[in-house]
Order: sequence, then structure tokens, then C-alpha cells
Amino acid sequence: MKPVTEQDIRTSFVNCSKGEAKRLALPRDLGERPWDDLDFLGWRDPGAPDRSYLVTERGDRLVGVALRFQAAQRGFLHRSMCSVCLTTHPRGGVTLMTARKAGPAGREGNSAGLYMCTDLACSLYVRGRKVPESGARFEESLTVEEQVSRANANLHAFLDKLGA
Repeated sequence: MKPVTEQDIRTSFVNCSKGEAKRLALPRDLGERPWDDLDFLGWRDPGAPDRSYLVTERGDRLVGVALRFQAAQRGFLHRSMCSVCLTTHPRGGVTLMTARKAGPAGREGNSAGLYMCTDLACSLYVRGRKVPESGARFEESLTVEEQVSRANANLHAFLDKLGA
């Protein structure tokens, strides 16, 4: 992903109002992000613990979505898998992210959800730049490039459900 500006981020959101996009808390470390290793920019809002945001490139434009999350309540030894990057995490490492749909469907209260890495670091897990708390990912026969392609396809399928 190419580095993006604060203005680019704020104008990319498809499932919230311009006013909401203007007020949302942006990451303070944009200049320090590993842009070459990111397929999307994802961050949690430090002032609103149930909110996260995701911005990615789709074709020649940026698409941003506002997400709400709730940690899955599972047993002590339960492991969960991210639906985007297929990384498994111990309890609390995967969260159900829900997003209001874009346009009239979203204004009517319709939403879609996806289980994602709570820290939104899917791109880094796939590339081996970050190691999950469990210590490793499943060994796959796919190349890293094929895993990146699959993760992007999974994310874009979710964005399609949102009408983004």
C-alpha cells in the first residue's frame, strides 16, 4: 500500500458521514508505518474502545470503513482464526468486526461482520513481519504472495458485502 495522508483517509470512508470521518481519531504514527508490507491500514480508536477503522486501496481509489468490534467470549483454551489472513490466535486475538453497510442499506441499519485479528495486523502476520502470541502460523504450501492474494480477496469480499 502507498503511504496515505490524513486527508486521503478522512475522505475515503464509505459507511459514515463526512462529519464522523472528520472527527475520528487517526493513528499518530502514519509516517512510521511499514507501508510496503501493508495491504490495508487498520487501527483502533484509543478514545472509543469498541471502534476500529480500516482503509485500503481498491482499484484506483481508497476505501475506508468504520468498524465496531466485540471480543469473542470463548473458553480459556479456545483458539480463533482470522477470516482474512487465516492466522490463529489465543483468546482475545480475534474479534468479530462489524460494519454498517454503505448507502441506503447502512442508513436502514444493515451491517456485515467478519472475524479479524484484533490488532488489525493481518498484512504483517502473512508476511512473517509479526508473530502471533501463539508463536507461529500454520505452515502452508502457498507462497507468501499467494497468501497475500488470498488475504486481499477475503478482505475485498467483506468490502463487497458492505457495498464499498
